Amino acid sequence: MTDGARVLRIQLLIGFMCVALLVYFALLLRLASKLIGSGELAAIGLGAAILILPVIGVWVMVATLRAGLAHQRLARIVREDGLELNVADLPRMPSGRIERDAADALFHTVREELEADPNDWRRWYRLARAYDYAGDRGRARETMKKAVQMQEGRL
Repeated sequence: MTDGARVLRIQLLIGFMCVALLVYFALLLRLASKLIGSGELAAIGLGAAILILPVIGVWVMVATLRAGLAHQRLARIVREDGLELNVADLPRMPSGRIERDAADALFHTVREELEADPNDWRRWYRLARAYDYAGDRGRARETMKKAVQMQEGRL
């Protein structure tokens, strides 16, 4: 499968999931309105509580989509600049994940690059990817968030 076909497949899946979530939120709103319209105190309280779920869901969906688009933008720029991490030759486990020692060595190399140039968002992007390859998803997300903010001029 070519990269273009893979990207299109992922985008279609994301679109389908967003539509499915919106349908689910609409069903929740319909249920909430029926409960509130029943006139019973307990049902009104439950209906009001259910009204909150679609609001939270839409906020999470929009925030996730915005972050994903920002990460894609940074990935494209880094790739065009020729700075994407090359992990093709790193040893892998049977699952396909990079072996821990190789991921740690990659992380230390990228960390040294960042220490030499801490004001370049591209270095923070590379560090986020290295965290991800090392399996530290929490730090990868926080570091990617910093890279996005730096690239947008917010830091």
